[in-house]
Amino acid sequence: MLFSSTKSDWFGNVRRDLIAGLVVALALIPEAIAFSILAGVDPRVGLYASFCIAVIISFVGGRPGMISAATGAMALLIVSLVRSHGLDYLLAVTVLTGIFQVIAGYLKLGNMMSFISQSVMTGFVNALAILIFLAQLPELQNVSYYVYAMTLLGLGIIYLFPLIPKVGKVIPSPLICILVLTLISQLLGFDIRTVGNMGELPDSLPFFVIPDFPLNMESLMIILPYAVALTLVGLLESLMTASIVDELTDTKSDKNRECKGQGIANIITGFFGGMAGCAMIGQSVINVKSGGRGRLSTLSAGIFLMLMIVFLSDFLKIIPMAALVAVMIMVSIGTFNWNSIKSINKYPLSTNIVMITTVGVVVWTHNLAYGVLIGVILSALFFANKISHFLLVTSDVDEKNNCRTYVVKGQVFFNSAERFIDMFNFKEAIENVVIDVSQAHFWDISAVSALDKVIIKFRREGTTVEILGLNKASQTIVDRFGVANDPKAVEKLMGGH
Repeated sequence: MLFSSTKSDWFGNVRRDLIAGLVVALALIPEAIAFSILAGVDPRVGLYASFCIAVIISFVGGRPGMISAATGAMALLIVSLVRSHGLDYLLAVTVLTGIFQVIAGYLKLGNMMSFISQSVMTGFVNALAILIFLAQLPELQNVSYYVYAMTLLGLGIIYLFPLIPKVGKVIPSPLICILVLTLISQLLGFDIRTVGNMGELPDSLPFFVIPDFPLNMESLMIILPYAVALTLVGLLESLMTASIVDELTDTKSDKNRECKGQGIANIITGFFGGMAGCAMIGQSVINVKSGGRGRLSTLSAGIFLMLMIVFLSDFLKIIPMAALVAVMIMVSIGTFNWNSIKSINKYPLSTNIVMITTVGVVVWTHNLAYGVLIGVILSALFFANKISHFLLVTSDVDEKNNCRTYVVKGQVFFNSAERFIDMFNFKEAIENVVIDVSQAHFWDISAVSALDKVIIKFRREGTTVEILGLNKASQTIVDRFGVANDPKAVEKLMGGH
């Protein structure tokens, strides 16, 4: 059931889930505002989206402890829509995106994650870590030395505070970093950039609104391409993040339920004035590293976020951005898979190419979907090339019966079909040929076509051919697509020669 969950998901880690939710809420505020500005909308749109999505996904999501909210990847996709058609079209596309994601969940597209290799996953993670770090650089440019000092102090607190006996393991160091740096900046009167400088904070809870959107085909065709793009990027980032959190926590999640949950969250968010969102790798890592494991951490992050921006906005406005930059740098360092660099000489060349290409494309385009798509394609090509080499054809001759027996071992498919044909001697003066394929598998129509060509070429030399040992699956595809016994099809297959 979509809403079913265990008691441990909610109450198995209450104290740490609540503290982690508070830390995440603090980190969500400047990012939600920044993503709103990036998308060209009022900061309220990103903040309302982060609140709604986090609260809703805590109940309907498939990955406990994962944080979903407004994200940069989604904001980048809607800039042109907002610029040309305004907020109401954005809200409409958010609802449509949610509908598509729910459909994807029922179609079990979450299972497609099995096609993403470890090298693509590593590249995805490393690219995100780099993007998270690069996103902090504007806050460190053309600033006073106070900002650099505060950022370094924040990093020192984050990494050294956990070493303090007892207390260091109880209170998350990012929270201490935020509190200490805020106190220092206020006591010393530093003139540095704060959360309040990022934009106006809302002073009320989100309310239900129906987008002023004309329900006609023309309007639908305007938002449809955006909805498809948002659906793909949102699900891709959410499912990849879920897999990463699975590894961090050594637990499993329901990817198809996550698709449905993301969809439900976006549908509701669109009716409460928020932009489309998805899972956030940075905040999810913050949550996990702060001790968050259950659904309560995600729910509390959303609730704390809204409570703070509505009732504690005066305090939030004075939090120095340097403190949040330090937290996000910690996230980028913790997110990056450093072992992938240490072990680069041990990995196969193809693995390194896939990982580095994925990183390069994501960082260059700032689009997660492009990088992962290229990585998956490269992985498939390298895999096909590798498997094609696992093909061997041996033979021996029975001179008494003037018969040669070929034994085929391995996989025959589009990338190995030509090699399969080349392994036979069609010019040998022999009456009978037996092809034993009991240790082989024919995967596609290219493989069937190759087998047809082998049979036809032998027959044209006056040799009789017998095929032995086709397994059930291979026999099925050969029976369906094979043409060796159809004269007209044979002539067409061999090019009319």
